[in-house]
Amino acid sequence: MITIVLTNCPAGLRGLLTRWLLEISPGVFVGNPSARIRDILWQEVKQYTANGRALLTYTTNTEQGFAFESHDHKWHPVTHEGLTLIRRPTNRPSPLADTGARGWSKASKRRRFGGR
Repeated sequence: MITIVLTNCPAGLRGLLTRWLLEISPGVFVGNPSARIRDILWQEVKQYTANGRALLTYTTNTEQGFAFESHDHKWHPVTHEGLTLIRRPTNRPSPLADTGARGWSKASKRRRFGGR
């Protein structure tokens, strides 16, 4: 069993995948092709995604029972002690970076305290 999730991909790629898989929601495809067909489909997805992203999950004979791959995605699979996990990038602001004005604006201070 495989699942392919497409984001921001061309309609032609979705049409290609509907030949082999069932589209259960926009951009979400499921099916049960052989491993050879799965690999061919994944190569086609990687070739035709253009500016989009793609995720593939498939059943395997592992501890988790499945494996996954990503293409042009910010989240990446990472193997940790035999388990495959997803690493999400953190967008922490730098402590030295100025994040903009803090506190009350000058106009709200004037209104609040009645000054100019």
